[in-house]
Amino acid sequence: MIKTEKEKILAVIISAALLLGGCGTGAGNGKEILLENPAGDSQMDASEAAPDDHEDSVRNDGQISEEAGNAAAVQSDVTDTISLQVIDDNYRTYYEVFVYSFCDSDGDGIGDLPGLISKLDYINDGDDGTDTDLGCNGIWLMPVNPSPTYHKYDVADYYGIDEAYGTLDDFKKLLDECDKRGIKVIMDLVLNHSSSQNPWFKEAYTYLQGLGDAEPNVQDCPYFDYYHFSKEQSGGYYPVEGTEWYYEAQFWSEMPDLNLDCEALRSEISEITKYWLDMGAGGFRLDAVKEYYSGAPQANIDFLAWLTETVKSQKEDAYLVGEAWLPMTEYAPYYKSGIDSVFDFEFADKDGIISKVLNGSPASKYGETVASLKEIYGSYHEGYIDAPFYTNHDLGRSAGYYAGEHSGNQTKLAAALNLFMSGSAFVYYGEELGMKGAGKDENKRAPMYWSKNADAEGMCDGPADMDTVKMKFESLEEQQTDSSSVYHFYKKVIKVRNQNPEIARGDAEYLKEVSTDTVCVLRKTYDGSEVLLVFVTGPDAEKVDLSAVTVNGNPVGDSSEVRAMLVTGEEQIAFAGGVADMPGYSVLVLK
Repeated sequence: MIKTEKEKILAVIISAALLLGGCGTGAGNGKEILLENPAGDSQMDASEAAPDDHEDSVRNDGQISEEAGNAAAVQSDVTDTISLQVIDDNYRTYYEVFVYSFCDSDGDGIGDLPGLISKLDYINDGDDGTDTDLGCNGIWLMPVNPSPTYHKYDVADYYGIDEAYGTLDDFKKLLDECDKRGIKVIMDLVLNHSSSQNPWFKEAYTYLQGLGDAEPNVQDCPYFDYYHFSKEQSGGYYPVEGTEWYYEAQFWSEMPDLNLDCEALRSEISEITKYWLDMGAGGFRLDAVKEYYSGAPQANIDFLAWLTETVKSQKEDAYLVGEAWLPMTEYAPYYKSGIDSVFDFEFADKDGIISKVLNGSPASKYGETVASLKEIYGSYHEGYIDAPFYTNHDLGRSAGYYAGEHSGNQTKLAAALNLFMSGSAFVYYGEELGMKGAGKDENKRAPMYWSKNADAEGMCDGPADMDTVKMKFESLEEQQTDSSSVYHFYKKVIKVRNQNPEIARGDAEYLKEVSTDTVCVLRKTYDGSEVLLVFVTGPDAEKVDLSAVTVNGNPVGDSSEVRAMLVTGEEQIAFAGGVADMPGYSVLVLK
């Protein structure tokens, strides 16, 4: 849709020029930078679209300068004319936040809840009329409960907020502010183990130390049954000092495993979930679900079924997503529990489908797998909601997955391959800036890159043992003013996802007949409406003839509605007569 008469005339003139001159290939601006990688990743040479002598021409976010433009660029601006269609359900776009490294409000170097509240408008300002926020309508909070560690995956108090992060009132304010913006907040719920500093464990430990030769009695100490104590030292068991007893702690000695068969503990868990749901939390991300009963998948599934039923009885629309770090064939059966979602590890990490396809594997690997998910997951749970993600706090940052002249383009397109999957899609904080971080866990949880100035307002110190992480792309301050940045590409992808409900909710069909090794064409169908997604996953330009394809019952042609043209470099997409001339690493969305 063309906004002004001037743009209409400009489009007609330059469309004619394009028909005569053809369409070039897509690439980044080609500004080469070589960066040191403190985490030991050797793939550090990278190109990224950066401001240069083209900054006065048409930019990738569809903004047209006074002096220049072309027809394809005007067409790509169509996303600015389409209304958002954000549905209030459990198909959302979640932003994963590690509070510790996100935004510091009090100058102690540690991120906190007031800091996060101050940045909510960055995530979503709640106003569909603005275009300054990311557009995410969900937040996954990594653990915020009191804990002796920086990461807080060992909970000392399941009913509190860690004092480094703020107070319970701060948390309530966060929920209120998120509710005003249409953001659902899910909390990390760690049930495989607690902290050794949890009063439950401390009381049970002390009880055993004073027991002598007597046998334990849960009437005297109910918390004894909350954990796995034994007089035999098996693998992953640690001694209770001064006794013949041992306790199980498979992850770490200071993370004693909980006994989820204990009915009293299950009642306690039910109280915990109700406590946070009643306060306004929208659900839970369930940590390490495959380790609830290590090596016993069916027991894990049975516990998840109990937990899902419990939570849904407390809040019908509560959302649950489980982490089962396994191959797809092994995590898919977890849907038998009735849980809403299980993280889709098949597509994530440097060895996942998204990275492999962008590093040269056939695009069919992405298309065929995406199209197969309904049959695979739906066979276990008809009402499943996929949970695609690309990176998280346990994985190396994705900017390190690519090297060479096209690495900036690949980093951008990966966002579309993740966020254009069906389900509730997850974005790890800072991925929208192309942040770096690999090697030790602390490096993967580096401070949000608001500014190059480490002393700027809101900047965090990051984990104490973090190496110096050299960034590959600019900070938010610079990227906000560069419409060809990774940040602006992420924003546009999320916007397109929010404009087209078919993307998140649709059943996917892979159109093999018009796809190639570097072209993937998917049709998504939702509530009787279809969209067509056309991805070019390689560096070379592609001419994609879609004239034999139908969308919404009509052959693709000039009457087809262009919903988005996403390019990662300077070259634009030209679409006419059902044929799309697409630069490398680009996406066309039709309806």
